Amino acid sequence: MAAQAIDRRIQRTQELLKTALMSLIQEKGFEALSVQDIIDRANVGRATFYAHFDNKEDLLRSGIEGLRQSLRECQRKALSQTPRTEERVFAFSREMFTHANEHRDVFRAMLGKRSGSVIQQLFHRMLIDLVREEVKALAPRGDTSSAPTETITQYIAGGLFGVVIWWVDGRMRLSVEDVDALFRRLAIPALKATAR
Repeated sequence: MAAQAIDRRIQRTQELLKTALMSLIQEKGFEALSVQDIIDRANVGRATFYAHFDNKEDLLRSGIEGLRQSLRECQRKALSQTPRTEERVFAFSREMFTHANEHRDVFRAMLGKRSGSVIQQLFHRMLIDLVREEVKALAPRGDTSSAPTETITQYIAGGLFGVVIWWVDGRMRLSVEDVDALFRRLAIPALKATAR
């Protein structure tokens, strides 16, 4: 019972720190904020912060890692359960667009014109990892005549990154369903090109 209470306290503290980070990113941008700003906002001590995270980048990475795990779970389910390729591939994208829509102000601050390169690099790396799983699942084994899988991975992930930034930062208000359909309409033919 005591271990469960400790786990809850750890989770609660980490959530306080992540929430503080997200609100500060919206207000100041990532580069301008300090660990002191985060601990003041979360109302925790410096030692508590450093017991959980090495620095503000580590805190940011942990938040993106939580999103990655959620998206990867959607991806795994679809890859193992859905028979049709069009329904199975990029199953994580709708969940990602839904998350971005629910936290549009945070995404705009994190990925928009005023964001920092650290955030963009971490988010882009997450998309590359997710897309790579899709490409590996569909790419023919041992076929050297098709485009290299890493080329297709970079191409599709770069496109998805661009679509996310355009969508959250832009004035055109497409629904989650519409922007996901747009991305899929562009990405699935590129992915299928690896299987030819």
